Amino acid sequence: MADSPSGAPDRGGPPPTRGSLAAGTEATGGRAVSAQVPPPVRRIAVDRHPHVATPTPGDGAGNGAATAALSPAAARRRPARPAVSPPVERMRIESVSLAYDERWVVRDVSLPVRQGEVLGLIGASGSGKTTLLRSLNRLTEITAGAGRSGRISLDGQEIHEIEVTELRRRVSMVFQQPNPFPMSIFENVAYALREAPTGPRRRRRRARRSQLEPAVREALRRAGLHEEVADDLDRPGLSLSGGQQQRLCIARALAADPEVLLLDEPCSALDPISTAVIEELIVGLRESVAVVIVTHNLQQAQRVADHVAFMHLGELVEYGPAEQLFGSPRKQRTRDYIGGAFG
Repeated sequence: MADSPSGAPDRGGPPPTRGSLAAGTEATGGRAVSAQVPPPVRRIAVDRHPHVATPTPGDGAGNGAATAALSPAAARRRPARPAVSPPVERMRIESVSLAYDERWVVRDVSLPVRQGEVLGLIGASGSGKTTLLRSLNRLTEITAGAGRSGRISLDGQEIHEIEVTELRRRVSMVFQQPNPFPMSIFENVAYALREAPTGPRRRRRRARRSQLEPAVREALRRAGLHEEVADDLDRPGLSLSGGQQQRLCIARALAADPEVLLLDEPCSALDPISTAVIEELIVGLRESVAVVIVTHNLQQAQRVADHVAFMHLGELVEYGPAEQLFGSPRKQRTRDYIGGAFG
């Protein structure tokens, strides 16, 4: 077999005939595609020139770092904040330090937790935010070697003087990943009612569905989920979307009628639409329950928090109203963090 001038073997045979592939093309998926000429560019006709938005500092990726001022984009997305009664202090954190074995992770933190406002905890990973949050209903004690100094009180009573199950009913927590139980929507919420440890709620363990249903539906309404599931409460909770599952977990927490609601990055696994729904829900709940939220997303903290505490390496660097902390932070480390210098 002779070689062609290009060095490729000449396989012979008749030249291409009419209807065969043209020279310089190859077959791809049953179509003739030129090996040298690119396909034509498809152009879309528009009736006006496109508008290019001016980038706003802090609208980038990462931790949602913002400039010192509340960005216009965040301000537009900030949920409506209905007027509430004057805030009432429900918990107080006084000179609290937390450690695992010999390693201190939170040092000398003092903060109020008030019904009528949302307290946002921000800071880089490893700053102690989640450890502080978990200490408010004694979840840190689950970890071997955990220790605490200082005082944490609920309605003036030291939390270690409160029976732990009762404390966790009064100070409920919703975690980063939605964790509905493998049971129906109704039973997910009714579980919190049946397991309430004290008082007349004990009788609810044997209560009929008709007796529990009003409380279940009220909890679903407070969590902004009732309209979406009202006609199908026997549907498995695990069959809901991620955002619906998280609201189901919030409804389960609210069914226990807590005084404080702890949220550990509740939107980190959710899409933007579900996140907006949860944020609006958080703002609406602050009238009836004190809310504490940990978030790495500074834009989210701007949107939902009334007061913000910035933590770094276990220390409380700065605490104040959200507008002040993001608009004119007093400490250089705060300015560096919200400006994106680290985190």
